[in-house]
Amino acid sequence: MNKAILVGRLTKDPELKMTENTKREVCQFTIAVNRPYTNDDGERKADFINCVVWDKLAENLSKYQKKGNQVAVEGRIQTRNYEDKDGKKIYVTEIFVSNVTFLDSKGSSDNVSNLEESPLKPGAITTEQIDSMPAANDPFANFGNEVQINDSDLPF
Repeated sequence: MNKAILVGRLTKDPELKMTENTKREVCQFTIAVNRPYTNDDGERKADFINCVVWDKLAENLSKYQKKGNQVAVEGRIQTRNYEDKDGKKIYVTEIFVSNVTFLDSKGSSDNVSNLEESPLKPGAITTEQIDSMPAANDPFANFGNEVQINDSDLPF
């Protein structure tokens, strides 16, 4: 099995490119992923993970995200190699992204500190909003009598 799920911040604005041969959209980007521990000085180090995303996902990433925004990427680890100008073989390990989740809304990276202090996750609903919602109709209201089940009828 080859599956990677990472949450990190974009290290620069994603740049959309088009392949010459197949005319497919591609976006190569790097995310900074914090390590789960601090060093002896109390600092939290980060790993910088190279990622590549294709087609509509690449277009949406470049259109709606920018440096500093937090994203979750899901994909597989992939390796490739090529020769540079001097004929030296270069090896690359990257995440071939199959899904991207935007964890910051557009423009929210201007004030990242407020987002980290907020007790609510993006898209969260407050209890006040839930209380003000109309009650849903019970689809089983006219279904008939209540079914009585004894504990001895259960197989466990």
